[in-house]
Order: sequence, then structure tokens, then C-alpha cells
Amino acid sequence: MHVLIATDGSRQSLRAARHFKSFADPGKVEQILVLAVTRPLASVSFVDEISADAKAPRQLTGSSFKAEAEAAVAVIAGEFDDWSETTRVRTRVRSGTPSSEIIRAAKVSGIELIVVASGSRGLTDKVFIGSTAQRVQSTAPCPVLVVRPVPRQRRRTKA
Repeated sequence: MHVLIATDGSRQSLRAARHFKSFADPGKVEQILVLAVTRPLASVSFVDEISADAKAPRQLTGSSFKAEAEAAVAVIAGEFDDWSETTRVRTRVRSGTPSSEIIRAAKVSGIELIVVASGSRGLTDKVFIGSTAQRVQSTAPCPVLVVRPVPRQRRRTKA
């Protein structure tokens, strides 16, 4: 089986990769493609929240969205380092519309399952109409595993 794991640099996309890893059979997964898509027309092309350097202060003029995407992709690929000796993990950074690039990569690489997070960046537990996950689901050439954020439980303080 060939699997594509999409990341937008959010903690939710890292959780989606870990969720896939929790139930998938390593012996049946031959190849994993970890994909990040930078958006050239967006005000902020890519934001890395998961790599070791994500919290390091940087000047905006010295930051590189492609470097941030490569760092996020490396973190998710690193989740599968000790998973299976037979599974090949590849990484790729593309530029364009996330849903279109995910679908294009799936078609070109013969992907049999796409793993994508919905409600990225943990901003909401709702699914918005027109989100990347929904667009991928509606046009994907294969099944799509959509991992939705888990609502945070509030602690109750004893009075």
C-alpha cells in the first residue's frame, strides 16, 4: 500500500500521522509520501509549528517558507523512522493550492490512501465547508482518512 500524509505544519497534522501509525500494519505499507504544500498567493505561505526550530524567534525577512515546510515534513517523516524496515518514506514540498497539489501527488504516485487533518492549527473542532480536507475527499482518486481535532477538555477547579 502507498500512503500520502499531508501536513500544513500544524500539530493536528502530526496527530493525524500518529493516528495512522497507531492502527496501520507496517508490513502492508510499502511507501509513505509526506507532502507539504506552500501557498504562494497567501499572506503567510506556510507556518511550521512542529519542528524543533518552530518556536525559535526569527526575523520575517530572513525566514523561508520552503525551509519551514521542509522542517515540518522531516518531523512527520521522522515519526516513521523506527516503524518498519520495509517501508520507504519519501518527502516532498510543493507549491500551489493544497487540495489540488495533494490530489495531483496522489494520482502521479499511485497513492492508495491519503491521510489529512481537518480543522488545522487547532482553531476549531468544527469542519468548515470548503476546507482542504473536504475538497480532497470529494476529488481524491483513493480513500481519504480525515483526522479531526479532539475538543479540549476543560479542567474543573475545586472550589
